[in-house]
Amino acid sequence: MTCESWKPKLDAYVDGELQSEEQRAFDAHVRTCPSCAADALARLQMKRSIRTAGKRFTPSTEFRQRMQPRIAAKPKRSPGFIWVTTTALVAILLVVDLTAIYSGRERVRTQRIYSEIADLHVATLASASPVDVVSTDRHTVKPWFQGKIPFAFDLPDLQNSEFSLLGGRMAYLDQSPGAQLIYELRKHRMSVFIFRDGSLRGKLDENSSLTKELPFSMEAWSQGGLRYFVIGDAGAADIDRLAKLFKSTGS
Repeated sequence: MTCESWKPKLDAYVDGELQSEEQRAFDAHVRTCPSCAADALARLQMKRSIRTAGKRFTPSTEFRQRMQPRIAAKPKRSPGFIWVTTTALVAILLVVDLTAIYSGRERVRTQRIYSEIADLHVATLASASPVDVVSTDRHTVKPWFQGKIPFAFDLPDLQNSEFSLLGGRMAYLDQSPGAQLIYELRKHRMSVFIFRDGSLRGKLDENSSLTKELPFSMEAWSQGGLRYFVIGDAGAADIDRLAKLFKSTGS
């Protein structure tokens, strides 16, 4: 299928709204077409900026409207009682607003991090040289990162699994260096990103469900002082299987 026929469907593709068969065909096309891959990356970045701007917290008036009748002065109650009640309710409102602001900011930060991970994965697919160290041998790929990143990590043994290691490259998230490993499963390419957990502490909501809003399947977790992200166009079950292989290296 020519690029001209794909271009009108790019937005639906990055939103994950294509039919499964057409989505898979587009995945294969993006891996071989730098032009469409670059356009998909640009759209992802634009959507990320729009989502971030649209999620900025605006205090809701619903709670104030519900509480306003209780704040109003009532007959037979002393001014002192009204003042104490009003002060207490204002304090409650302040706590509620601050909590909502904090939660909103956490969501925006988490969404930004996850969107950047998705952008890094798409940029890799669009790159003419997706890996800096090309090897299927974990004992070759792992040592390549020594001295390049400020931490060490283990790679799982892929024997008796369907996954293939293609290689690795440097990655940066919030200006922190990390590792990106590229794996393949039935022509689906998946990225495993590894960063120091400390560099991302306080920037991610541990209980966030935002991974479900991404155009890719993704799983994220912390283990042994490191933060892992597994992302790709494979199904959620395959992403989970690859994640379990990495989790088993630290058990």
